[in-house]
Amino acid sequence: MSRASGAERPPVVILCGGRGTRLRERTQEIPKPLVEIGSMPIVWHVIQLYAAHGFRRFVLATGYKGELIERFAASQRWPQGVSVQCVDTGLQTQTGGRIKLLAPWLAREELFCATYADGVADIDLDRLLAFHRAHRALATMTVVRPRLQFGVTELAPDGRVRGFREKPRSEHWINGGFFCFQAAVLEHLDGDSVLERAPLQRLAAAGELRAHRHEGFWECMDTYKDAVELNDMWASGQAPWRLWGEQVGEHHLAVGEQLAQQGAGGA
Repeated sequence: MSRASGAERPPVVILCGGRGTRLRERTQEIPKPLVEIGSMPIVWHVIQLYAAHGFRRFVLATGYKGELIERFAASQRWPQGVSVQCVDTGLQTQTGGRIKLLAPWLAREELFCATYADGVADIDLDRLLAFHRAHRALATMTVVRPRLQFGVTELAPDGRVRGFREKPRSEHWINGGFFCFQAAVLEHLDGDSVLERAPLQRLAAAGELRAHRHEGFWECMDTYKDAVELNDMWASGQAPWRLWGEQVGEHHLAVGEQLAQQGAGGA
């Protein structure tokens, strides 16, 4: 997979402000972006995924327990050339509003990328960026077909059971994050915007939103069960989203452990 230099890469906004209420088993003491996969927070995995594709500038839009995310980001020895900045975008701010509040950091950019702090994938970000630049619309949204939570029973018209399929992929495409936005998208956002509602709907109606289909692995850490499954993948050495070398995780492990100890002592 080819890698362009960091200078050719736009900045990446990572939405880190939510409470993660459906993961309350883990988020009573820490924010969702700091829930760990293999001893490192999931937001670390998201940053490493982009860094492996040559992205170097990251802005974390924080909210709930944002001071812990800022402490984590400041404690890390990120890959060479990578900068990670945290910006407090408020406790109750919605996703679109958080991006709008980052306008002073983004207005001078031709385009920027954005994603959620709780989703990982084996996505080819080079291909995503090339797709966005080629179609010339204002926005690109990666869409995925997630695996269903339950197995499916296949029935004949007369009610006979033909067979079973274990957790097949959905027939429908959903928002998988991993956005590319022209800077003009900021004009479509308000302080109270929910990105996934009116702004994306208006862009779609105007013909300014394109879908980048990702057929590979994608998973969102939405529940405790999701966290367990992602940790099991990591422990098995079969984590599809790990597009960086083994030495990266080993290099950061001790730092992550130190931060966890500091956080526990200061809670």
